[in-house]
Amino acid sequence: MAPPADNEVVHEFRFFKVYKDSRVELVWPEFPKVPPSTDLITGVQSKDVMILIEPQVSVRIFLPKLKAPDQKLPLLLFVHGGGFVMFSPSALPYHVLCNKVAADANVIVVSVEYGLFPTRPIPACYEDSWEALQWVASHADGSGAEPWLNNHADFGHVFLGGDSGGANISHALAFRVGSVGLPGVKVVGMILVHPFFGGTEDDKMWLYMCPSNSGLDDPRLNPGVEDLARLGCERVLIFVAEKDSLIAVGRNYSEKLKKSGWKGSVEIVENEDVGHCFYLHDLNSEKAVELLHKFVSFLKQD
Repeated sequence: MAPPADNEVVHEFRFFKVYKDSRVELVWPEFPKVPPSTDLITGVQSKDVMILIEPQVSVRIFLPKLKAPDQKLPLLLFVHGGGFVMFSPSALPYHVLCNKVAADANVIVVSVEYGLFPTRPIPACYEDSWEALQWVASHADGSGAEPWLNNHADFGHVFLGGDSGGANISHALAFRVGSVGLPGVKVVGMILVHPFFGGTEDDKMWLYMCPSNSGLDDPRLNPGVEDLARLGCERVLIFVAEKDSLIAVGRNYSEKLKKSGWKGSVEIVENEDVGHCFYLHDLNSEKAVELLHKFVSFLKQD
């Protein structure tokens, strides 16, 4: 007996399924959410800031413990993963991750709350993240809306980074910086952790989430060498995981970047015997500590 029309599934993807009546049901559980806080052990403070009302775009900022009232610190714009459909800077593992990176690397972390499918289909995630980066840049002359950035961000040392879908968005930001510039800001490096790009069974999912897509060669899904050559940063660090279905995608990105004519330096690190974004489930595991140490070291390089 066929299911009622309203319950007939017409599309089934890794993170959601679509019913005949166009309803979308997410199939992965969300992480618990936590409020901003002051970490009593590390001294890292965090707060949420709304940067755009319509559409709503906000950030969670992590400020490490200062050694002097006028101390300037590098800044990392971090874009969380979640398949473009779930999670946020307030999701417990991402809050803990950004808090730890801020403390260990002594950097300001600005974690982006971007629009998610199905409420806001792609390209909302790209546009919202660009709004966040431009908002960060608006503080470069010390006259922005957020005192933490005016007083403590070193805009000559800005980094982009993210994991999974957030790594894909980070690439798009770096390409945009290289294409149109970001006045007052120098993007030094980019960190891509287990990045999502085209070349897997999840291509169809991304195309469905992005009604305005230009097919499998859409540069956001499958960046060409001409786009990679225009990345607006000097250094790139890529992590891939041995048991991740995206490992070939990350390796391919690295190889294409090396052959593109881009003038920067790229390093790729393989996390052995682990799967996609494994660290989110236990940031204190041996492999997670190794990944975070490399992540932090990249941010601390002069």
